[in-house]
Amino acid sequence: MTIDGVKRCDWGQSPEMIAYHDTEWGVPVHDDRTHFEFLVLEGAQAGLSWITILKRRDGYRKAFAGFDPAKVARFTPARVEKLLADPGIIRNRAKVESAVRNARAVLAVQKEFGSFDAYLWGFVGGRPIVNKWRRVAQVPPTSPESEAMSADMRRRGFGFVGPTVCYAHLQATGLVNDHLVSCFRYAELTGGGT
Repeated sequence: MTIDGVKRCDWGQSPEMIAYHDTEWGVPVHDDRTHFEFLVLEGAQAGLSWITILKRRDGYRKAFAGFDPAKVARFTPARVEKLLADPGIIRNRAKVESAVRNARAVLAVQKEFGSFDAYLWGFVGGRPIVNKWRRVAQVPPTSPESEAMSADMRRRGFGFVGPTVCYAHLQATGLVNDHLVSCFRYAELTGGGT
């Protein structure tokens, strides 16, 4: 897809989606809070479109204490009830309660691995997986890495972390580069070549 003379991946034509594609999607993340943010947002997105979540991102930042897992882990049942009345987020009890449980699981992972980031990058051997897709239809919904990540996260008590959600996390946070080879971001994120 070409907009303003720039060749991009063939998804998302709204200004929000273009900005997300051009500045965030596929950029390697090494920050626990950002990883937790995407974990919450991707869990909230399950069954919905990503644009629905992007439009509520500021609401999520406010509702979930700037995605500080230590703060979210201390949310009480009363705080959860308050969140369920917040129009700035998706008011789904299972998703909200899962975000709080996931914050607690992130803290346990940090204790064991030193950081949530180190834990997640372990699923890709510490380096981004760079795919060479030519069409969006080639991009899979899951991968062996997302299957392994999902299984391990579930074992650790995380929720809303199926293989598809985990693959979306790997893509969003740059552990997997799924930009199409024709996209300007592919070259920027891989240092040039196809």
